[in-house]
Amino acid sequence: MPHHVHTATPLSTHDTTRVDDLRIGAVRPLITPALLQEWLPTPPAAQALVEGSRAALSRVLHGQDDRLIVVVGPCSIHDHDQAMAYAQRLKEQAEALKHELLLVMRVYFEKPRTTVGWKGYINDPHLDGSFAINEGLELARQLLLDVLAAGLPVGTEFLDLLSPQFISDLVSWGAIGARTTESQSHRQLASGLSCPVGFKNGTDGGIKVASDAIQAAQAPHAFMGMTKMGQAAIFETRGNADCHVILRGGKAPNYSKADVDAACALLRAAGLREQVMIDVSHANSSKQHRKQIEVAAEVAQQIAAGDARITGLMIESHLNEGRQDIVPGQPLQAGVSVTDACIGWEQTVPVLQGLAAAVRARRALTPG
Repeated sequence: MPHHVHTATPLSTHDTTRVDDLRIGAVRPLITPALLQEWLPTPPAAQALVEGSRAALSRVLHGQDDRLIVVVGPCSIHDHDQAMAYAQRLKEQAEALKHELLLVMRVYFEKPRTTVGWKGYINDPHLDGSFAINEGLELARQLLLDVLAAGLPVGTEFLDLLSPQFISDLVSWGAIGARTTESQSHRQLASGLSCPVGFKNGTDGGIKVASDAIQAAQAPHAFMGMTKMGQAAIFETRGNADCHVILRGGKAPNYSKADVDAACALLRAAGLREQVMIDVSHANSSKQHRKQIEVAAEVAQQIAAGDARITGLMIESHLNEGRQDIVPGQPLQAGVSVTDACIGWEQTVPVLQGLAAAVRARRALTPG
């Protein structure tokens, strides 16, 4: 038994505020994932679409389907109606090109910031610093349900470690960004996610961090998290066999055949599948949104020449091209990104058609 020293001094309440929560301004209640799912349940048709599209993505990644995965959509979501207007147009293309392309709508709610800035639709849905996160979670889930109802599978970036519990049942493909690929917590998260996950190369262009991440995510892990009921718990994962690398450029672009060769050599040495997805935006387009069009055309040439290691592309595309700043009191232009600049819809359609043509050309070169 521990020995307690009794002193004559009267007992007083211990003042923990001297050492605890010194930099916390407020603590607010958070809705539970289970409650949000009760309010916004998944209809059977949406569940079937998520299941079917995840299985199709997995088949592409494992070489059983020669279509090209194309994750395309706005850099970030900031308006429900504009996102749905985009989804309706993308659905038409998904149907028209379904034999060549497996189209996934990019629906990004969380934005990693180099310093500070708007962190996305979940964190600040009103774009005014009010941080109505409970409302943001509800709006995000409703949008995913609406996109699925329109017939499109959804891809998103997993940045926050708790938010997946609110929405990941509706997501067909997930990305881990360049800044978080090295994070052990995100590798553990990926090991337990039910969907395929792409890891971006590091911001410096290094592929090894992504290769390491795939190896880590394939393994089982145990870590602390939050259950659907909002209870702290220990999660034990089974590992995720549907992970892959995304080449997004670094100090220099990395979408050329030589870059694909180098990335695949590294993956082969690690005992991993030799395959890449190429993000034609970010450092691969030198942050010039229109350059995505020429990068996609160059990647399409590699595919048309028979390169089966390129299993997918990512494109940042919105209703209208360019970007805009969020300025208090100033209305936003419709269908224009508030984060990275995107190509417009009219520019997007020929890119998709060019990629579909490249898949047909690649098929023609493949016996059987």
